[in-house]
Amino acid sequence: MIVTIKPSKAEGRMFAPPSKSMAHRLLICAGCAEGISVISNVDLSEDILATLDCLRALGAGIVYKDRSVTVSGVDIRRTPHPSELSCRECGSTLRFMVPVCLMSGQKNTLTGSEILLKRPLGVYEEICRDQGLTFTKEGSLLTVEGRLRAGDYVVPGNISSQFISGLLFVLPLLDEDSRIVLVPPVESRPYIQMTMQALEMFGVSVLWEETDTAGPAPCVIRIPGGQKYRPQDLSVEGDYSNAAFFEALNLIGGKVLVEGLSENSLQGDQVYRSCFEQLAAGTPELDISDCPDLGPVLMAMAAGLNGAVFTGTKRLEIKESDRGAAMQQELEKMNARVERMENEIRVWPGLSSPRETLDGHNDHRIVMALSVLLTKTGGAVRGAEAVSKSLPDFFNRLKELGIEFTAADRPQ
Repeated sequence: MIVTIKPSKAEGRMFAPPSKSMAHRLLICAGCAEGISVISNVDLSEDILATLDCLRALGAGIVYKDRSVTVSGVDIRRTPHPSELSCRECGSTLRFMVPVCLMSGQKNTLTGSEILLKRPLGVYEEICRDQGLTFTKEGSLLTVEGRLRAGDYVVPGNISSQFISGLLFVLPLLDEDSRIVLVPPVESRPYIQMTMQALEMFGVSVLWEETDTAGPAPCVIRIPGGQKYRPQDLSVEGDYSNAAFFEALNLIGGKVLVEGLSENSLQGDQVYRSCFEQLAAGTPELDISDCPDLGPVLMAMAAGLNGAVFTGTKRLEIKESDRGAAMQQELEKMNARVERMENEIRVWPGLSSPRETLDGHNDHRIVMALSVLLTKTGGAVRGAEAVSKSLPDFFNRLKELGIEFTAADRPQ
């Protein structure tokens, strides 16, 4: 789908979308809790549908009605038969579900796009090799078999937090205690804390033994064994990651008030407010190692304002697209200058109407970041349907704020 946006000013109020990150976590906890849980304020994005598909495949009952999910949880240690789990294109679902599949001892196959299965999974492959478990990846299929053992799991602290969260979901269910030993530096800690918060909501406790994630000593998470999830009725909090795209409109002349965001949230992406202030005030140096999902919108705003230097950008290479390269390519179509280095990206100020249709790179956050810029310059972006991955009503929300656009399957 190609969306053509006219230069227009966004004005109005809107309620923040629900947090996709927290929805994944609460739904998985509910799926592991024997009994009935109700998780409300859930939007059915492609990524959330992937997690629900996987929970169904493992035997959980799932009913969606009026933006609430009723989950009939199961004992994932005793799933009675092999399953095939469709992860669609969701990296979170895939990495969360591999350890879940390694609880029953059954042979389970996780499926997804070939692009998804090309994303790094080496941490789990190494764990399976060390414990004598099956881990076989072929094309768009990943097959695992065996049962995880309690013990010490030593992993680099600068890997994706999704691996650490995946282990946190299941290690408390083993009979004996475990530890996750994170070798510093530890990145994306806010996402680990969100997982720990979700566990606590369902009655499962895990504890930091060493909290100096920037120091030289390993950071240890202690995980008592023999625990059980207890069913809960909970509501998903508002999402800072997606709210950032709408508040970014204020940096280019809009007047948008985003409501429904918790001031006590653990979401790391709430830092976007501070980042926006710095981008508006000058040419800052911003470390995004703990908030890589903000990379595209921050780069877009830097080009539209005063420029910026971004550090901690290496992880942008392994998202739905190589986000640093994708934003460089598209911003250069708008006459912006971008320089990429190994773990740093520099964006110079300067922006004009794009010389050609922009490409969304099959990445929801690239599409949304470019669309925000196009409300200022005008222009078109192809592959706009990628927003369904996390925020299917993104363009409807823009329309409600007064942004004018047309959508078509091919250029007009």
